[in-house]
Amino acid sequence: MIKKHRCKWVNLNNPLYVAYHDTEWGNPVFDDHCLFEMLILESFQAGLSWECVLNKRKDFKIAFDNFELNKVINYDDNKIAELLSNEKIIRNRLKIKAAISNAKIFKEIQKETKSFSNYLWHWTDYKIIHETGKTSSALSDAISKDLQKRGMKFVGTTIIYSYLQAVGVINSHEKDCFLAPQIR
Repeated sequence: MIKKHRCKWVNLNNPLYVAYHDTEWGNPVFDDHCLFEMLILESFQAGLSWECVLNKRKDFKIAFDNFELNKVINYDDNKIAELLSNEKIIRNRLKIKAAISNAKIFKEIQKETKSFSNYLWHWTDYKIIHETGKTSSALSDAISKDLQKRGMKFVGTTIIYSYLQAVGVINSHEKDCFLAPQIR
C-alpha cells in the first residue's frame, strides 16, 4: 500500500481531520449554504484551533439548524440561551451573537450580488490562488476590511485567509501533499 503524503498540519490520528483535508479543504465551493456554514465555523475558530471546531462540527450543525440561513437570521434570546447552554459546541456569547448578525449581512450581500459565491469569487475574477506558508494576504486583508465595513464580526484577515483556504479560493496544499495542484 502506497502512503499518501498530506500537508504537515494534518493530525493523522484524527480521522475527521484526515477526511476533511482529503475531501474538502482547498476544493472550490460555490454553494452559498456551504459558504455560510464554513463562514460561521471559521468565525468560531477565532482564538482556537480548526481541529477543535472540526471535532464539534456535527454538533454545530444540529445546534445551528443545519446552518439554514433564514433560521439563523431569526434567532432570538431564547435560542441564544439554548446555544449558550449547549456543552457540545463552543459557547461564546460574542461569537454566537456574531453568527446571527453575520447571517443577516450574508443575506444582504446575497441580495446585492445575487449570491454570496459571486461576492466571494469576484475578488479573484473567479480564479483559484495557489500559495502556501501564509496566514494572511492582501486578498484576505481586502475581504476582511470589506466584511467588517459591512458590520461582520470575527472576520479578521487571519480568519478570512483560513476561510478562503477552506472554500478553495486559495489552494494551499503543500508541494509534497498528494493534493498539491502540480500533482493533480
